[in-house]
Amino acid sequence: MFLSKSSSNHVICGAEYLRAILKSPVYEIAKVTPLQKMEKLSLKLNNTILVKREDYQPVHSFKLRGAYAMIVGLNQEQKARGVITASAGNHAQGVAYSANKLGIKSLIIMPKATVDIKIDAVYSFGGEVFLYGNNFDEAKFKAIEMSKQHGYTFIPPFDHPAIIAGQATLAMELLQQDAHIDRVFVPVGGGGLIAGIIILLKQLIPQIKIIAVESEESACLKKAIEVGYPIHLNNVGLFADGVAVKCIGKETYRICKEYLLDDLITVDSDSICASMKDLFEDIRAIAEPSGALALAGMKKYIKKNNIIRERLVHILSGANMNFHSLRYISERCELGEKKEALLAAVIPEKYGSFLKFCQNLGNRSITEFSYRYLDTNRAYIFVGVHLTNGFKERNEIIDHMTNAGYKIIDFSDNEIAKLHIRYMIGGKPLKNFEERLFSFEFPEAPGALLKFLQVLSNNWNISLFHYRSHGTDYGRVLAAFQPSNSNCNLEKHLITLGYNFHEETNNPAFHFFLRNYR
Repeated sequence: MFLSKSSSNHVICGAEYLRAILKSPVYEIAKVTPLQKMEKLSLKLNNTILVKREDYQPVHSFKLRGAYAMIVGLNQEQKARGVITASAGNHAQGVAYSANKLGIKSLIIMPKATVDIKIDAVYSFGGEVFLYGNNFDEAKFKAIEMSKQHGYTFIPPFDHPAIIAGQATLAMELLQQDAHIDRVFVPVGGGGLIAGIIILLKQLIPQIKIIAVESEESACLKKAIEVGYPIHLNNVGLFADGVAVKCIGKETYRICKEYLLDDLITVDSDSICASMKDLFEDIRAIAEPSGALALAGMKKYIKKNNIIRERLVHILSGANMNFHSLRYISERCELGEKKEALLAAVIPEKYGSFLKFCQNLGNRSITEFSYRYLDTNRAYIFVGVHLTNGFKERNEIIDHMTNAGYKIIDFSDNEIAKLHIRYMIGGKPLKNFEERLFSFEFPEAPGALLKFLQVLSNNWNISLFHYRSHGTDYGRVLAAFQPSNSNCNLEKHLITLGYNFHEETNNPAFHFFLRNYR
C-alpha cells in the first residue's frame, strides 16, 4: 500500500490515493470506530449531531491509522533498521504501537518538557524515548539528523501520502456508517486527517461539505489560504497541543486546495473547553482539547450560518488527556459557553455594604466571589455570576448594578483577568487590624451567600471573602472577620448558620500572603 514520494515532481493523483485507501492494511491493528449520535446536543442545536469516536482506537487517537499505514509499507531493509519520529503526543504513540506490533524498533524524540504521562505511554507501547530540545521543531530536527546518521526511516506526523491514505480510512468508515451526511467538521493541525477525508469524500460523494476547524492560536491552514502557500506562523498556542503546528504540510495543503475544501472556521480555547464539557455530558467521553476542536467549530458554524435540520459529523480525534488539566478546563468551559459573567466593583467599607451589594445581585447563582478590605473607605469585589441567557443577561446585570450606584467593570472577555487576576484579588490590607479567618462549606444553592451575610454581617465586619464553585454539592469558602465591639460569640452564630466551618487564623499561608502586622 506504500505511496512513495520518490520524485519531487511526481504529484499523486486521486485515483492512486483511492486505491491505497481501499487496500489499506490499517485494520490489522486499528478499529472501526463508532459513529455515535449526541442526543442532548442534537435537541439543543436543532440538528442531528454525530461524533466519530477515534478515542476508541488502541492509542486513543486517529494517529494510529496513518502511522501503521506507512510503517507496514516499508521494505524489509527499512524495517530491519527501525523507525524514528518526533512527537510529544498522539503520533508518538501511534508510531510506537505500530512498530511494536510489527516487531520493529522505534525511537521517539520528544521535547524535554514533555509531561510524564505521554512519555510513559510511549514506553508502554514498546517505543524508546529520547528527550531533546525545548520544542517540537528542535526535536524534529534531531530526529531527522539521527535518521540520517543511523539509517532509521523517519515517520512524519502528517505530510506524507502514506500517512494521508491511512488517515483517509476514517472517511471510508463514515460513508459505510452514514452516507447521508451533510457536513463533516475536521480538526486541523498539520492537515493529514483533513487531506485524507477530502481525497476520499470529494471523489465519491462531493456534495458532502467538509469544514476545517483550527484553533485561533495555531491557524496555519487559514494563513496558508490567505497567502496562497504554506507559511510558518511565528508562534502557536499550546493549549490544544495536538494541533499546535506552525506550518501546514505541502501535500496536505495541495489536496485541500485542489479538491476544494468547502470552508474553514477558527475557535478560541474557551470554546474548546465548552465542547469538552458537551462531550462528557452527552456521551461521557473525556476528550483532549484538540479532540473537542471539531465540535467547537461545528457549534460556532451552526450559529454563524443558521444551520438547522442537517446531519452533521465532527471528529473526536483524540483522548490522551493530562488529568491535571481538567481543573483549568472546568474553570474555562462556563466562559466558553457564555454562561458566566466576571465583574469587578469597588464598594464603601462600612457595615452593610457587602450585604447590600449581594442583595442587589439578587438570587442569582454565584460562581465566584472575592472580597477584600483595602482601607477604611474601600473594599474590592470580584464576582462570577452564572448566566442562563448569555450576553443579554450579562448586560442586564451590569445595567441594574450601575443604576443601583455601583461602578461595574466587565472582565468576562479579559484574558488576563480570566487566567490570572481572578486568583490574585486581595492581598494585605493597607491598615493593620485584628481578624479571624475561617473556612466554610457552602451548600450550592441560590441564597446561600445572602443567608451567610444576614446571619453574620450585622455583628462582625467581614474583611475577606472568597468563594469559587467547583460543580459539587458544596462550595469552598474562605472568610475573615474583624472583632466586634458587642463581644457577641462568633462561634455561636457560626453554629446557628448551619454550615460546616473550621478556623484558619493560624494558617501560615494566610499570615504570609494576606495578613498585615503591627
